[in-house]
Amino acid sequence: MKALLRSAPVQFLLARLLSLYLWIALRTQRWSIDGQADFIPHAAGQPAIFAFWHEYLPLAPQLPALGRRQAVYRRTGVYVLVSRHRDGRFIAAAVRPFGVDAIHGSTSKAGASKGGASSLRAMLDALKRGDMIALAPDGPRGPRRQAAPGVAQLAALAGVPILPCAARTSRRIQLRSWDRMAIPLPFGRAVMVFGPAILVPRDSWKEAVPHITAALQAVADRAEQLCPA
Repeated sequence: MKALLRSAPVQFLLARLLSLYLWIALRTQRWSIDGQADFIPHAAGQPAIFAFWHEYLPLAPQLPALGRRQAVYRRTGVYVLVSRHRDGRFIAAAVRPFGVDAIHGSTSKAGASKGGASSLRAMLDALKRGDMIALAPDGPRGPRRQAAPGVAQLAALAGVPILPCAARTSRRIQLRSWDRMAIPLPFGRAVMVFGPAILVPRDSWKEAVPHITAALQAVADRAEQLCPA
């Protein structure tokens, strides 16, 4: 049974089913945006790295839809950084119907040694084109809500800001995974929170990591305040 579930055809089918479910769950939410002034310049095409905790990954596909609602929206590519493991390929297949393409890599030190150079080049090229990059700095395996240094290094090399993001739905299932991931349930209220953009100096990117962690925690707290259980 395990071998069957891990087979490519079954994984493809499961990914499509998950995509369909997320489409229903996300499109039936009553969405609001907090921090719209921070979001609008990037919806208009200013490159940025959209950073959010790994637990918000099921809500990330809503980003392009929220961007399209803005009068200043400029059509652009959207990429999400996912792991090179089987679960990363599964996530990539699930978010593709939302107009989100995947770059396989990691923000951790371990991921940097496993194809990290190619994923870094891919992200730098995407940012140079003006595309959006979304990534979870505490993924793919934690520790929870602690930013790995890769996100600061990417921002410094690309010369683009990091935009802290968080999302929360009023109706959800909280998993008992390491990241406490929340699976949205349909027909609820939802909020996407954006914080002020963080500029990372090229020569002192390491010092920016604690600030990034604090900024991501601040928008997470704000999301929980605006959309309590």
